[in-house]
Amino acid sequence: MEAGHSTAEKTEFTECWKTTWRTPYIMRLALSAGIGGLLFGYDTGVISGALLYIRDDFQQVDKKTWLQETIVSMAVAGAIFGAAVGGWINDRFGRRKSILLADVVFFFGAIVMAIAPAPWVIIIGRILVGLGVGMASMTSPLYISEASPARIRGALVSTNGLLITGGQFLSYLINLAFTHVKGTWRWMLGVAGLPALVQFFLMMFLPESPRWLYRQNRKEEAREILAKIYPPHEVDVEIRALEESIEAEKADETVIGENIFAKVKGAFSNPVVRRGLYAGITVQVAQQFVGINTVMYYSPTIVQFAGFASNKTAIALSLITSGLNAVGSIVSMGFVDRFGRRRLMIISMFGIIFCLVILSAVFWQASIHSPNIGSLESLHFGSNSTCSAYTAAVDDASSWNCMSCLQAKCAFCADGESEYRPGACLVSSKEVGRMCRGESRTWFVNGCPSRFGFLAVVFLGLYIIFYSPGMGTAPWIVNSEIYPLRYRGTGGGIAAVSNWCSNLIVSETFLTLTEALGSSGTFLLFAGFSLIGLIAIYFLVPETKGLQIEEVEKVLQEGYKPKFFRGKRKKSVKDIST
Repeated sequence: MEAGHSTAEKTEFTECWKTTWRTPYIMRLALSAGIGGLLFGYDTGVISGALLYIRDDFQQVDKKTWLQETIVSMAVAGAIFGAAVGGWINDRFGRRKSILLADVVFFFGAIVMAIAPAPWVIIIGRILVGLGVGMASMTSPLYISEASPARIRGALVSTNGLLITGGQFLSYLINLAFTHVKGTWRWMLGVAGLPALVQFFLMMFLPESPRWLYRQNRKEEAREILAKIYPPHEVDVEIRALEESIEAEKADETVIGENIFAKVKGAFSNPVVRRGLYAGITVQVAQQFVGINTVMYYSPTIVQFAGFASNKTAIALSLITSGLNAVGSIVSMGFVDRFGRRRLMIISMFGIIFCLVILSAVFWQASIHSPNIGSLESLHFGSNSTCSAYTAAVDDASSWNCMSCLQAKCAFCADGESEYRPGACLVSSKEVGRMCRGESRTWFVNGCPSRFGFLAVVFLGLYIIFYSPGMGTAPWIVNSEIYPLRYRGTGGGIAAVSNWCSNLIVSETFLTLTEALGSSGTFLLFAGFSLIGLIAIYFLVPETKGLQIEEVEKVLQEGYKPKFFRGKRKKSVKDIST
């Protein structure tokens, strides 16, 4: 909230544990609202495994890369609209009602996907769950932030990040559980409605944000809730801070107006809010352009790129990355308020860049050393089964390897004795695939046999270890803290839209990029984006650790500069934000 102690006695995590142990009501609020993060995480992770089986059921999906990308990214498109209207819904109807509405929309989207008779119905369901996720993605951390004491605000908002990664891990477990069940992907996508149902009933018995209630002149209700959150001697302090904030907000509204367009215009015309938006949008865009959701949405596919052909094996190995992501969120809860949001993000970006460069090198080596194509092997299954592009390449057929075969939209049937010996380049169809497997061979469609495959999994895991504690959770915390209270709904909505727009661009183009640049070139491209993001974070994003909302405004008043670029002067509030 607006007042209280600005620093914890030891670490924010320790203080959070002590406070919530004394006042479990605070954790009840945070965990119930944080289920919105679980929806976010489950939707992100579940489609990666479900897509493998959707491709098996619908041939047009298997043959068309753009259709696979559309099924994945339409949830993101829905989330953009959900986040865009979420700020207005939050301010007009309250945080609690926004979460309830998000749950209803998400639940019906999950049902539509589960019963979809055709790909276009799956896409409609994906748009609906995206709407719910978009609203929840900005409302959940906002609700938690406004219902948390300032001294443990960061740690509690991190519970939203923990539940996002927990949802991703849960989705991979669900995917693995349903791999041999009839209707595989329908169960995977339909189960997504259960967390939304649980949150709906939990939120029915929880109060509205005290800050929103006070804004609506429901002051006694706000006081009652604050009395459950704060010690008695701090309640009056919080009430006074709320009153000052609301008065300032109303004064601004008389100048800029109350409708959403006026608020957006007012946000960008206000120097403090504009600088806050520069920082908030920077961290949200950077979070996506490090390529995280290529790993989350397409993790099993990436594992198959690395040479693991089995759907079940790819999903099982993807559990490693999602599990590490969840562990990283726990680490973030312990350190984000001790070491600071800015420092964690910068360290995180250095590690991400390192891992992406190594992954690029690993996939490059894997493509160079992929097994050769044997002409006798290819003809073994009959001329009608041989890849036509390979047959037509009379002059350079001897130079073909597995990667050349896949780039020609064909498939590789490995040698029966060793996957690394020359194999067959065949037509990519279910019938030919059954012929290949019928001779106890392995059928490769997305990737080639590679001795470097285990390295790809190792560095994907290391990438997650660097990403999760920093860029995974800190951007959402920064955006719950960096805007003046009167612009928090608007600023959070703008930043969330920028996050989802970036997510859409990345998820909609990943498979196309891998076809055009190869896996190696795609990961190198993301390393370049990450470097740009690191530079932007260094110059634009201040530290908000331990600062009250008013102190954050002072940091942005004259424009933030990194410590290295400041002149010598007396220490002030801005120096806290190094």
